[in-house]
Amino acid sequence: MRHITAFIITIGDELLIGQVIDTNSAWIAQQLNKRGIWIEQKISVGDDEEQIRQALKEAEQNSDIIIITGGLGPTKDDLTKEILCKYFKAKLVLNEDALKNVQAHFTKLNLPLLDANYNQAMIPDACKPMQNTRGTAPGMIFEKDEKLFFSMPGVPHEMKAMVENFVIPEITEHFKLSPIRHRTIVTLIVGESFLAERLKDFEAHLPANIKLAYLPSTRMVRLRLTEHLLSSEKSMIDEQFKKLQNLVADVMIATEDISVSEAIGKILLQKNKTIASAESCTGGYIAHLFTSVPGASQYFYGSVVSYVNSVKENMLDVKAATLAQFTAVSEETVKEMVQNVRLKMKTDYAVATTGIFGPDGGTPQTPVGTVWIAVASKHATKTQQLNLPYTRELNTQATAMYVFDLLRRFIVEGN
Repeated sequence: MRHITAFIITIGDELLIGQVIDTNSAWIAQQLNKRGIWIEQKISVGDDEEQIRQALKEAEQNSDIIIITGGLGPTKDDLTKEILCKYFKAKLVLNEDALKNVQAHFTKLNLPLLDANYNQAMIPDACKPMQNTRGTAPGMIFEKDEKLFFSMPGVPHEMKAMVENFVIPEITEHFKLSPIRHRTIVTLIVGESFLAERLKDFEAHLPANIKLAYLPSTRMVRLRLTEHLLSSEKSMIDEQFKKLQNLVADVMIATEDISVSEAIGKILLQKNKTIASAESCTGGYIAHLFTSVPGASQYFYGSVVSYVNSVKENMLDVKAATLAQFTAVSEETVKEMVQNVRLKMKTDYAVATTGIFGPDGGTPQTPVGTVWIAVASKHATKTQQLNLPYTRELNTQATAMYVFDLLRRFIVEGN
């Protein structure tokens, strides 16, 4: 049994010029991959008939499933429906259910039904409609030579409802799917090339149907094992995943594909511990990462963003003498910040940052990229100096990852 493949086409000039970021194809790919469908290709094309026709032709030649988003609106630059009509040698007909949906939508908004909106209920007679529960433009399903074509609006929340309610059920009924399994480990600080060197023997001896991928970002690498299973094969990915865990245990923060802040949150929840932050150079970014996780209030109590010295003194009780003698970017200052915010917030742990991200503000003694970070508990305080070479934005991201790694090691050591 072979793997079923998909080709995703997103349509719109706004995607090509960067005015709108294409999140649709990433989300669709995730949903398909969960069901064992391999993504052959993803492309974006403009509002141009020839580009769209060429994309459809290429997709049909290479894949079993073709998914299209965009170009179904009521304006003249929305060409998809007319192009699909020509492609499948169909004609537009009024779909009564789609018309009722459009009428109900505009009645609810107390707006008149324009001709352009009425025309949205016209669909090719060669398709099966997908009703839009969150908008006015219906989706369309075409079948040709055992291949399925799905056309949906580009508005993300409208598209997602159609995928869940129509696309996935249609695919699972039409195709016999073979599973694709993924297992992911999240590592911190160690770079991609150093991990690859560490794992070269492991990678060389992986079974033929299991591949290791390195997915790097700022001071973090996800290691993903992917297994392509045919019906007669026995899964070996769990066995290989255990081997991989043992090889990277010292730098591993999660054994699932989650954010680093969510991984830290799970550690704190498991130990029934709480945390707060005192941030200078990171400007609240670490607090943002913590609070981006639902339920973070169970362990994250708050933050003091002490961007200037007066706030360090008045809100965090950093001594004026400490700032005068050692400066704001020093081990002494970050120690007082982390210890005092923990006491003020009444938490089990605290983290703190202070540094110079540039591009200006450095001195020969404290150049741009100098950062001090700290973590504290009731029993201990640990600090670390960083010398970061990145841009201001990447320095912020890197500092957060170093803080999370320092906190992880601090907790593992039993502090």
